[in-house]
Amino acid sequence: MQIVQVLAGFTLGQADILRRAMGKKKHDVLMSQKENFMEGTKKNNIPADLAENIFDLLMNFADYGFNKSHSVAYAYIAWQTAYLMAHYPQEFMAAMLTSLMTSDKIGSYLEKCKFMNIKILPPDINASATNFTVDGDNIRFGMAAVKSVGESAINHIVEIRQKDGNFTSLEDFCNRVSSKFINKRALENLIRCGAFDSFGHYRSQYLAVMEQAMDIGARKQKDEASGQMDLFAEFAEESPVDAIIMPDIAEFPKKELLDMEKDITGFYITGHPLEEYDDKLHYLPKIADLAAVNEGKPVSFAGIVRECKRINTKKGDTMCFLQVEDYRDTIEVIVFPKSFYENINYLVVDTPVIVKGKINHVEDTTKIIADKLMGIEEYTPEFCLMITAEQEKDGGFLDTLKTTIQEHAGECPVFMYFVGQRRMIKGNREFWIDGSEKAVEDLKNLLGERAVKQR
Repeated sequence: MQIVQVLAGFTLGQADILRRAMGKKKHDVLMSQKENFMEGTKKNNIPADLAENIFDLLMNFADYGFNKSHSVAYAYIAWQTAYLMAHYPQEFMAAMLTSLMTSDKIGSYLEKCKFMNIKILPPDINASATNFTVDGDNIRFGMAAVKSVGESAINHIVEIRQKDGNFTSLEDFCNRVSSKFINKRALENLIRCGAFDSFGHYRSQYLAVMEQAMDIGARKQKDEASGQMDLFAEFAEESPVDAIIMPDIAEFPKKELLDMEKDITGFYITGHPLEEYDDKLHYLPKIADLAAVNEGKPVSFAGIVRECKRINTKKGDTMCFLQVEDYRDTIEVIVFPKSFYENINYLVVDTPVIVKGKINHVEDTTKIIADKLMGIEEYTPEFCLMITAEQEKDGGFLDTLKTTIQEHAGECPVFMYFVGQRRMIKGNREFWIDGSEKAVEDLKNLLGERAVKQR
């Protein structure tokens, strides 16, 4: 600010506009100030080449500039962080997840744990504390993540556990934990997210006997509070009174269990609905990768429809805005009227889909203009091979390419883009591949890492 004031006669207001543009990395605003800067320096008899050089230095600083004290503090924290993450990865990631409990960023750190081979375990009535904690080589979800289970309830559960030992069953839990702290909704949510799984029964079974267990526990606590003695207490092991018999029923389907976890904690814990499609989706870009794709470029990616908001246009047509989520990120997908009815079967919440569309960058946000949606089950991966002009002219190379493709023959269509001709062709059936990891690896070794793309 002082530079442009002294050298170019900027007012404090003008200088502040420049400062704000630097902070937001707005190069167009900075460049719009260059003419004023050059005129001001000319009036102050500063040589044009010197003024130009000074303004270039200002632009360089705007790319990424810190003052020294700021830089030193950041460097010191970065060093501490790197040390802790390298030598205490479980403790470090547990602390990170706890600090981001209510943040949108937590999903990316859960995915980071998976990349680091750190397993995220579900809440457990005998192992969880309030926040994320280290459990052996893994990280355990805290009970604070469970809806309707407040801090006072968690503290009460931990206190009972520390005083009288771990709980042995749902019935034991209801007998020992005061109903003043755990109501029906809280207990149901603990069951649904997996907090009682370690006792060895299905969540469906626990939910079926939950009210019975709560009634037994309430009676027992009431009797103890009134001083009544259980005449059969000494024979309890041989002939338990009010013993709960688990019903012979099947567990909920895997998808339903995962949806329970998502609904209760905000996250998938014991798996993810997209995992069963990993072989198909392995080489598709993740949502996090889409921000780096150029405006208007076609992309395909996989995700689950989380929200679907339909609106009517001024012409009376219907369009919608989707929120589509993959393992860690969410992106808005816009379905205009011309595509709405063609894709209407997939514009449904909780539907796993493949989205094909074009990139639309709006300020600092990336969106997708949808061309087509399809169910993942019906999706067949397609692959595009980029062949350079030199490779195209090399008969021996083309023979090797043909042999490599035929070694991995399958049901996945292959498109070939000839860079020299700027021409794309779809390969005949004999040039389709199986889409396996080995097939893609062999083709990348032959053509180059960036020359093989899944569509």
